[in-house]
Amino acid sequence: MKEEKKWFVFYTKSRQEKKVTEILTRRGFEVFLPLVKVLRQWSDRKKKVEVPLFNSYLFVNTVEHKLQEVLHVPGIAWAIRHNGKPAILQEKEYQLIKRLLDTGLTIDVIPVTDVEAGDWVEVLDGPLKSAVGQVLSKSPARFMVLLETIGQVMRVEIDPGLLKKL
Repeated sequence: MKEEKKWFVFYTKSRQEKKVTEILTRRGFEVFLPLVKVLRQWSDRKKKVEVPLFNSYLFVNTVEHKLQEVLHVPGIAWAIRHNGKPAILQEKEYQLIKRLLDTGLTIDVIPVTDVEAGDWVEVLDGPLKSAVGQVLSKSPARFMVLLETIGQVMRVEIDPGLLKKL
């Protein structure tokens, strides 16, 4: 029986995401490193730079028996675990991240521990139509999508008129 490839979640050393992605790609692995453009201020100028959506996280589409090979790559700190097993980015979460990045909307990522209790909603229209997430109680225009298996949340600015309470 052939093992199925899955998007396994890895944690990299600080600011090593792009370098590790390059090494893994050269070794034949399919790597997903979601990047967003942000405006950075230096003393003499401002510049748009691409930074990882999730600091120190990257996703490798591989089979479970090759995890040790990935862990030996310089810059990889460890494999994220969920319920005692290697964490897997579900296909629907992978597609949602890609959809959010394709929208060009402003996206913030915050750890799950910072999430406040709020209403669960569904997006009624637009590029995120039918996506389900939670609204921060302080700002109804902030829509959050929980990625349970990696313990992260994506926060997107969205018109509250497009949200339906579940």
